[in-house]
Amino acid sequence: MLKEIAPRIVRVAFLFHPATAPYAQRYLDPFQAAASSIGVQAVVSPVQSPTEIETVIAGLTREATGGLVVLPSAFMATHRDSIVALAARYRIPAVYPYRFYAASGGLVSYGNNAVDAYRQSADYVDRILRGAKPTELPVQLPVKYELVVNLTTAKALGLDVPLHIQQLADEVIE
Repeated sequence: MLKEIAPRIVRVAFLFHPATAPYAQRYLDPFQAAASSIGVQAVVSPVQSPTEIETVIAGLTREATGGLVVLPSAFMATHRDSIVALAARYRIPAVYPYRFYAASGGLVSYGNNAVDAYRQSADYVDRILRGAKPTELPVQLPVKYELVVNLTTAKALGLDVPLHIQQLADEVIE
């Protein structure tokens, strides 16, 4: 999707914080495979501090061919405002994991719907309160995902979001 919105992209950084995202490898393998399949160089970018976030994002500005994918984690969510601001300052198209990134100025977010996840957890609580053993309950994955596109940010970056992506979006911010 990022390549469709910003066709000039040839490098995409996969931004994550190892301490709060020990599951990163589960995302990294599909990310690298997808990047390779569309002729984009995947740049694995683990960061330990806000300063390193800026270093990674600033490094993507070479020849205006960089893009960014932000992995979901508590660290990234805590620093979301600075990540979005840095992507805007350096004019880097980025995809984020949650709606609140796009709502605060990020280009695109695609991830599970938090409200739906909370509803699923309420069902678990109910089952436990009725006597179910937590260790016997099945693991549930998110079932509802949402795509949010921020056209204001796209315009500021000089990008045109294809109509079919806008039509697929659950929300378009203008």
